[in-house]
Amino acid sequence: MNSIKQIEVIYNNFLVGHLALTKEGLCAFEYSATWLASGFSISPFELPLRSGVFVARPRPFNGGFGVFDDCLPDGWGQLILDRYLQLQGINPRSLTILDRLALVGSTGRGALEFRPDKSVITEQEYADFEKLAVEAERILDSDDYTGEGIEEFQHRGGSPGGARPKIFTRYDGKEWLVKFRAKRDPAHIGREEYKHSLLARQCGIEMPETHLFEDKYFGVQRFDRTPEGKLHVVSIAGLICADYRIPSIDYSHIFQVCAALTHNMAELWKVYRLMVFNYLIENKDDHAKNFAFIYSDGEWHFSPAYDILPSDGMNGYRTTSINDSIEPSKADLIAVATKAGLNKKDAEEIFESIHATIRIHG
Repeated sequence: MNSIKQIEVIYNNFLVGHLALTKEGLCAFEYSATWLASGFSISPFELPLRSGVFVARPRPFNGGFGVFDDCLPDGWGQLILDRYLQLQGINPRSLTILDRLALVGSTGRGALEFRPDKSVITEQEYADFEKLAVEAERILDSDDYTGEGIEEFQHRGGSPGGARPKIFTRYDGKEWLVKFRAKRDPAHIGREEYKHSLLARQCGIEMPETHLFEDKYFGVQRFDRTPEGKLHVVSIAGLICADYRIPSIDYSHIFQVCAALTHNMAELWKVYRLMVFNYLIENKDDHAKNFAFIYSDGEWHFSPAYDILPSDGMNGYRTTSINDSIEPSKADLIAVATKAGLNKKDAEEIFESIHATIRIHG
């Protein structure tokens, strides 16, 4: 692979701007003149809509911008990409951020695309889930496994984030993300996540459609894809440059971002319901990439919930603190809500309602 000197950032076939690298290896971005005239800020805090060159900080995204880091593979996706490159005789360490964005091309999460586009993806709808699950185990069990699973996972959307093996696929005319078991997952992890997706919906949390494939593989419909096209999505980590690999944010930060982007109390209540649900089911892996915002119809919205099931954080503590506490109480949740401008009585009633629903159906 020849090292790429410049990347075009594309949204809905319009040129958003250009990315290049400084001599220090930091990303430099500039909006195009046409985008400045008629577009929107793709990352309001980090890349406000104005002329001039923005230069990224060295951390936490290795010299990249958060909004573009969201498009890159991490965890499982990075493992697959690096193994895939090695099979092609390419040293993964020789690639720059620009090279990696070109490999994402038009296949990444959200609506942003990158040119030159060096992505590879299959158009085949059918996926042998059982076979892929076995291949995922082999890949995770061996540092030098080079079976056909490497190529198939890469061709089926190698860019998904997170640690668990997963693919993109089409089913029933819709686009889905389907997950497989990771090494430390319980045997019935798929059923567990599916059960909690239904429970979340019963608790009034906005959820994408979910499905349990073959009674064991959890699938979620992609909320960044619609019949009209792709939707722009940015995680909290990407928006405020938070390091999602370590505890780095409080729920108060999510409320602040939500208020600044949406100016909508209904969106703040979505954040509150999700915070309460994560607290009550003990989802402690609620890191900064597990919350996102969608730009749709000229407005920002808090995204549907995802990656919600009981899980350990670091050393058993919550990854995202609540009212600056990693061992919070109900009072801390109410305090964060009232600081965000939500009605205390309503917040308490919603807490009790979600608690009761979980007790009955959980």
